[in-house]
Amino acid sequence: MSGSWQFASGMAHATHIHSAIQVEGTGELRVLAMPKSQVALVDNWDVLGLRATHSIDYHCAGEFVPATYTYLATTANPANGGAIYRLGLVNMSAIGHTGWALGVGRRLLDELKLVAAAKSGTRNAAVDTTQFHAEYATAEAKLRSARAWAMEVWRGIERTLDAGGLTSTEQDTLLRLALNHTTWTVQDVGQTVHHWAGTAAIRRGPIDRFLRDLGTGTQHITSSPMVLQNCGKWLSGAQPQAHWEFLDLTP
Repeated sequence: MSGSWQFASGMAHATHIHSAIQVEGTGELRVLAMPKSQVALVDNWDVLGLRATHSIDYHCAGEFVPATYTYLATTANPANGGAIYRLGLVNMSAIGHTGWALGVGRRLLDELKLVAAAKSGTRNAAVDTTQFHAEYATAEAKLRSARAWAMEVWRGIERTLDAGGLTSTEQDTLLRLALNHTTWTVQDVGQTVHHWAGTAAIRRGPIDRFLRDLGTGTQHITSSPMVLQNCGKWLSGAQPQAHWEFLDLTP
């Protein structure tokens, strides 16, 4: 195994890593698991937000990985575990990304509520205006709506898996779309928080930290315009026979 990889999330806390490579000759995409000690780490995670993930780059050359420590990247046929492992690697990661976005959105609104309580009644307090109240209510509605739809999508998937099935192309599309929608809805909520928090948003503290995390998390490939466009291709009927391979809609 030889190559270079980016964004190894959680590397500082890990003992092993898993890397995707394209096998020479067959072209199949496989994931290889190996001890972290077998690769060279690049300490380059100097970023705006999500600093604690320590998502550094790494590389290696000519490292041996036994075949028993590899699996097809697209597998939905797990050797161990329950129904959830039939989701596949990318679909499982969508659970974490969606939950992260919803958690950041909830925390930001809760923090803004604390700021409003502290500033209310002071001279020229913006948080005492009807405009603030209206925009807070709108942000709350956006966040709760995104959460409700994400839960609806995942409840349907859970029922499918519990019945012994695999996710349909429609479900694969909707879980990606729900993640994209949730992420950018929370980004919008974050802008509302930034606007009304005033100087509380520029000093080091929870609002500053979560806004920086949000600004970094929205750049993840799972919430990119390409994924949104592919969701639209399938949902609009432009590619009705296509299926998902990772984040690509394959005809």
